[in-house]
Amino acid sequence: GEDLLNDLSPSLDKDVDVMRRLGFGGADVVVAIPAAWLDVETMADLEAAGALFRARHGRRMRVATKYLRLTRQFFAEQSVGEYRLIESPGATEAAPAAGTAEVIVDITTTGATLKANDLKILKDGVILESEASLAGSLKATWSDNAISTLRVLLDSFEASVAAKSLSRLEV
Repeated sequence: GEDLLNDLSPSLDKDVDVMRRLGFGGADVVVAIPAAWLDVETMADLEAAGALFRARHGRRMRVATKYLRLTRQFFAEQSVGEYRLIESPGATEAAPAAGTAEVIVDITTTGATLKANDLKILKDGVILESEASLAGSLKATWSDNAISTLRVLLDSFEASVAAKSLSRLEV
């Protein structure tokens, strides 16, 4: 998915060409906090809460995620600096309840798992809308055979999409 491509590449537009979004596997990478944090609704609120948290606890808020690069970039864009990243390769939504983090950045499709863990997504906390995608390296050496194979694959996707809008009438 585009979530992993964006997290692995420091400059996606220079490394990879997303040739085709495939129309399935959609999920958003989001910032989620405990639902009990009633006065925190936005990333600006999170920064203020982080400063207060640091003053009270003598440490920065912990943010659990497997999306380290995406999180750093998004938090910097939102001027949020009062945090410390905790790498979480799985079951990230359980980190606040387990006491290993106060905030999470994770992928969600429906939000049901977040709600089940008593978490809420910040109003401006959608980092990336992701879906399964066909992508090609802009730095790889592409042989004529590889390009030909890629063309067949892309043509197949396009034909499949076009076929969905057609009807057939048999008499």
